[in-house]
Amino acid sequence: MIYPLAVTGVAGVLFPRQAGGSLVLVDGKPVGSELIGQNFTSPRYFHPRPSATSGPDPVDASKSGPLPYNAAASVGSNLGPTSKSLVDRVTASVAALRAENPEAVRKGLAIPVDLVTTSGSGLDPDISPEGARFQVPRIAAARSIPEERIHDLILRMTQAPVAGILGEARINVLRLNLALDAMK
Repeated sequence: MIYPLAVTGVAGVLFPRQAGGSLVLVDGKPVGSELIGQNFTSPRYFHPRPSATSGPDPVDASKSGPLPYNAAASVGSNLGPTSKSLVDRVTASVAALRAENPEAVRKGLAIPVDLVTTSGSGLDPDISPEGARFQVPRIAAARSIPEERIHDLILRMTQAPVAGILGEARINVLRLNLALDAMK
């Protein structure tokens, strides 16, 4: 019991923002966390990668069902590449992305894999720059702004791999959408 308390105390002193959940504040009010994805569905916003989290069924609490971005149930799907459920879900995700982003499809943009696959936690707050670029035509049309302005925003918001070599380039969806709202 002493060790966890000591680690928590040290983390709170050395990394107070991270220990507090890396909350994102707008006008002094929390709107989310940089560490946990949120489900944006409006055509005016960038959409995150799918979530594999679940929660209690609202009709029958003895059962569980999909509950996207449920931080209390962080877990991957554990579905393998031969799983019919996984193939069906990815196929449905591809169809939905094509329907939501017809202009991107017309331009011949490939659907990035991160927009149809879940992360290991099911709560990934980031998408790839390619995932963001795929969504630009839809967002530009919904907001009546030039695509080039959104591409510039994506460039500014892209985070490089840690130390230049660890991980992939990524963009935090919440931060990107907040920056999009701040565009004039």
